[in-house]
Amino acid sequence: MTNIFDVDASILVKETAEKLKGLIKEPPKYTLYVKSGAGRERPPDNPDFWYERSAAILRQVYINGPVGVERLRVRYGNKKKHVVHRKHFTKAGGSIIRDSLEALEAAGFVKKTKKGRVIDSKGTSFLDKISNEINQRK
Repeated sequence: MTNIFDVDASILVKETAEKLKGLIKEPPKYTLYVKSGAGRERPPDNPDFWYERSAAILRQVYINGPVGVERLRVRYGNKKKHVVHRKHFTKAGGSIIRDSLEALEAAGFVKKTKKGRVIDSKGTSFLDKISNEINQRK
């Protein structure tokens, strides 16, 4: 049986996002209007941004496990463009990441510990099944 390390990350995130649509709660209303971080110029154009970000966060929790919002903010941050002086790194916004983690907790894929959030056995089997399906198609 394969796991998430045996398949391409972008394919895994897209497949997981499709499967998460019925399993986690609807995206908050503000996700249509806000930027995902201070370094971004515009809000995301993708209508499935919420589910793709949740799938990517689930993958990061699986790989880096126990992880918190601050570490994920650094992971999804980017360089902010300035007019005169050079670019500097800025963290991503925390509310989208926090709400996504809470939605994944409510679905039972992630659980909270004292050191951060870790993947639950339901989340591990969910991602392993998707990676197995992807590997079967190759």
